Amino acid sequence: MIPTIKRLSQPERSTTMSNEANYEQMYSKSPRTALPAGDEAPDFSLRSTPDQWVTLSEFRGQPVIVAFYPADWSPVCGDQMALYNEILPEFQKLGAALVGISVDGTWCHAAFAKDRKLHFPLLADFEPKGAVARSYGVYRDKDGVSERALFVIDADGFIHWSHVSPVGVNPGAAGILSALEELQTKKEAATVS
Repeated sequence: MIPTIKRLSQPERSTTMSNEANYEQMYSKSPRTALPAGDEAPDFSLRSTPDQWVTLSEFRGQPVIVAFYPADWSPVCGDQMALYNEILPEFQKLGAALVGISVDGTWCHAAFAKDRKLHFPLLADFEPKGAVARSYGVYRDKDGVSERALFVIDADGFIHWSHVSPVGVNPGAAGILSALEELQTKKEAATVS
């Protein structure tokens, strides 16, 4: 049986378009106010498992990549985290640690990390929901998740590079690698001086 397609009347079309406009307004891109390069990175302490915490200041003395992402199990987030897992050795060669942060809980992170075979911590910005994302200026109030935002933090705890990409776009790793290479070059130049 072939389904019939119903033609919408003018009032029905107006209602449908109004609903689409409301949806678009409700879930539109939040203003991008990510902390810029040069700002001190806000310290945080988040759960990596139900009984373990990771604190940003523990990484002092080495660069840290902080990858905010909207949610575990979404197609783009899964691809993005899998990519970072694949090139984790490149990040480590440049002396950097990597953490992923979303508003999901630790049990959700544990299942996602196991399924994707991730070898870096996923941190739960769960309660108070999005507090760390807010401190970095990347929380999407209308959506209840963080932006897809990347920060490279230098060994002294300052943001060296930040980037916010559209929620539906995997930002890849080129920007991260460039920022880490810049930090490596600065470090080598300082050693020579």
